[in-house]
Amino acid sequence: MTNASNAVATPKPSNKVLMAVFWLYVVVPLVWGVTNTLAQAMKLFG
Repeated sequence: MTNASNAVATPKPSNKVLMAVFWLYVVVPLVWGVTNTLAQAMKLFG
């Protein structure tokens, strides 16, 4: 447990890279889903 808390407590460049990759994996599918939903709505109502 102490190793995990130490890794979180001390920010490292690799930690920033991991965060960037994590947010990329979160944001990209979200944007993709929103775009697809809007495209479907435009077909439906347009």
